[in-house]
Amino acid sequence: MVEFTTEPFELDGFPEHAKAARRAVDEAGLAVSVGPFGTSAEGDAEQALAAVTRLLRETLAAGASRISVQVSVLDEQPEPSAEPGPEGPEGGDTQ
Repeated sequence: MVEFTTEPFELDGFPEHAKAARRAVDEAGLAVSVGPFGTSAEGDAEQALAAVTRLLRETLAAGASRISVQVSVLDEQPEPSAEPGPEGPEGGDTQ
């Protein structure tokens, strides 16, 4: 998952650098969610990395003075195993 904001903020419109950022994640095929403090986009690792590279280049070219980016790896949770671990069925010592 990629979360980002671009600055400077403009209250009376959607700045060109923000449009460029949104275009980069949309065209990369990421699932986009716009929030009050930034935008997040989810997809596979290659899609996300390509989108971040494009986002940085194109938002700077479109006038961004600051870009904040956070990248998080979201793993799917493995299903719990029905078999007891090496510590025994209670998870403690087997003595």
